Amino acid sequence: MPPFTALLHTHNDALRLGRALETLFAGSEILVVDHHSKDGTRRVAREYGARVVEADENGEPKNYARLARHEWILCLQANESIHEGLQASLYEWRSHASAGARVFSMFVREETPQGWVRLPAPETRLIPRTWDRWNGRLPARESEAIALDGELLRFAFA
Repeated sequence: MPPFTALLHTHNDALRLGRALETLFAGSEILVVDHHSKDGTRRVAREYGARVVEADENGEPKNYARLARHEWILCLQANESIHEGLQASLYEWRSHASAGARVFSMFVREETPQGWVRLPAPETRLIPRTWDRWNGRLPARESEAIALDGELLRFAFA
């Protein structure tokens, strides 16, 4: 599998971050943009081999994406993890990229008080480093994105 950079924005996520980082592949770069955490978030990120950068007060997400060492960026939130089915799809995604696809999306299954709910539309999450369309700290939805099999699991904040 070709390497990619996992990009996560954090703020006081020490208790959630480990689960997200455990599901990433060995050899991939982990880039954590920390937004002035007061807990052990930066320590946890470094324990998993992440490169941690401190967020600027007015830093835009696209500026942090350009810090990635690899051509492709997988954007995650600290309360998400990659399900096994999506892990398998990520091993195969590069063949789609070489066929001309520019971006990839993933379905999200979210934990709620009533149980797990699959969100109806996939979210754009695997993008080239030069991507410049953002919705907050995540890539903006791209209707032409290829949806990969499997899911991201989004856990409720405890």
